[in-house]
Amino acid sequence: MVRYRRNRIAGATYFFTVTLRDRRSDLLVREIDALRASWRAAARRVPHVVIAAVVLPDHLYAVIRMTDDTADYPRLWQEIKKGFTRRTGAPGAPSAWQSRYWERTVCDEVELQALVDYVHINPVKHGLVDRVVVWPHSSFHWYVARGELPVDWAASPEMGGGIRRAVRGRFPGALRLPGLRAYRHQTS
Repeated sequence: MVRYRRNRIAGATYFFTVTLRDRRSDLLVREIDALRASWRAAARRVPHVVIAAVVLPDHLYAVIRMTDDTADYPRLWQEIKKGFTRRTGAPGAPSAWQSRYWERTVCDEVELQALVDYVHINPVKHGLVDRVVVWPHSSFHWYVARGELPVDWAASPEMGGGIRRAVRGRFPGALRLPGLRAYRHQTS
C-alpha cells in the first residue's frame, strides 16, 4: 500500500482538490445541502478556517487554514466525505468520492492570492457560467459581501481575460494565526 507523506504544519494554510469518482456526476451541486451539513459537522470536530472554496458538480477546491496544533486535515476530509456519503448514498453503497485528494501547502502571500483567485475563477474556467458572480456555490460571494472584491471581478473587458487583483494584500496574516480576515466556518 502506498503511504502518502502529508505536510502537516500547525496553523498552516493548504489548497485542496477533492473529487468524486464519477467525473461526469453533478452530485455535489445537486446535494449541496448535504455537503454543507457534512462540512459543518466536520468543523465541530476539526477546527479550521475556510479562506476560499468553490463546489463544482464533480469536485471542489478549498483553501483552508488549519487552526489546531495537529493540522489534521486528513481527518477533516475523512469527516466531510463520510458525512456526505451517509447523507446521500444508499446504505452499504460505495462512497461517491475518490479515495484520495490533492493538497498543497501554501508558502507565501503571492501564492495564496493566486490560489484564491483560481478557486473563484473555476466555474468560468469549466464553462459552467460566464461570470464568477453567477455561480452560487463559491466563497466569492463572501468577498463581495465584505467589499473585498467587486461583483464584476474577472469580468471586465479591460482585463483581457486575465484575473485582476481587485484588492492588494487581501490576506494579511493568512499564513499565520494573527490577523486573518477570512470567513470563519460556521459550526451551527
